[in-house]
Amino acid sequence: MHAVTYELIKECSRSGARLGRLYTPHGTFETPMFMPVGTQATVKTLSPEELYDMGSQVILSNTYHLFLRPGHELVKKAGGLHKFMNYKRGMLTDSGGFQVFSLGAMRKIKEEGVTFRSHIDGSRQFLSPEIATQVQEALGADIAMAFDECIPYPADYDYAKQSTERTTRWAKRCLEAHTRGDQSLFGIVQGGMYKDLRKMSADSLTDMDFAGYGIGGLSVGEPKPMMYDILGETTQHLPKNKARYLMGVGTADCIIEGVNLGVDMFDCVFPTRVARNGTAMVPEGRLVVRNKTYAEDFRPIDDRCGCYTCRNFSRAYIRHLFKAEELFALRLLTIHNLYFLLDLARQIRQAIAEDRFPEFREAYLANYRG
Repeated sequence: MHAVTYELIKECSRSGARLGRLYTPHGTFETPMFMPVGTQATVKTLSPEELYDMGSQVILSNTYHLFLRPGHELVKKAGGLHKFMNYKRGMLTDSGGFQVFSLGAMRKIKEEGVTFRSHIDGSRQFLSPEIATQVQEALGADIAMAFDECIPYPADYDYAKQSTERTTRWAKRCLEAHTRGDQSLFGIVQGGMYKDLRKMSADSLTDMDFAGYGIGGLSVGEPKPMMYDILGETTQHLPKNKARYLMGVGTADCIIEGVNLGVDMFDCVFPTRVARNGTAMVPEGRLVVRNKTYAEDFRPIDDRCGCYTCRNFSRAYIRHLFKAEELFALRLLTIHNLYFLLDLARQIRQAIAEDRFPEFREAYLANYRG
């Protein structure tokens, strides 16, 4: 029996959308869900209580970053990530594979694992399936991810095939190394932009009986229609009784299309990162509150939004804070953007429950400009 299980409550008869529940050692959570990212054991600028208030369920933290600083042994001594950062709901750690992939020339991939140079001090480091699994066991999140190799876009077929086969071998090694009973391991489907490789990866991983499945290697620079095409191909090869997690996707249009294709979980740094640059997410796309056009605009960012920021502050005020380089600006927009996506997930769940998800999707995307 897995520590984390998924219950499919309802399937939309006119799309791939699924309503479900994720059962974890730290609570039961509703899907589809968006997971705020707390890369370095904090969702930037926010307290756990603020996250609870906006309806945050599961959050994500980053193995690569915590492995380098402060070190997984220190987090283990603190009683694990939940105690260290005092977050009492669900938690997922990614494997570090994507971050290592992002280092480019600073890393070397072999069958044993990946040698890379730390982005902090340049020191030589090594991550393997076994080490990534041990690190995540020390961190103690509810869900750990198998160590994978993320295929860049574009990539030729032979490279993508070799890489996908290696990810499968690494997934097996992760399962063999995993011993923690109160934590579940998700496998990660790769395959690049090749449908046969996606099927091969999904089939190999589902044979291994992971608690759930991540879909990796998408949103890495490919056109959106291609991403949706490959995603649709991938989800149809995954079991219905396990959670499906599209990694690194966090804009409203991609979440809605992901749900339409059968995805249950999403995460992305996008909402918090663009908030710190002065960009607010709204149903039509985005609003750059730093722009001069909002200097005397005393409306909230979005008068349809129920977040703390929109209930209390104007565009003009938030623009002033950015111009004055006040830290409060970063907090206010981070609160708004995360609330926006968490609320979008709530609206999606309600639409599926009420048998109107296709209409919801059509109406939302008709007004969305990106």
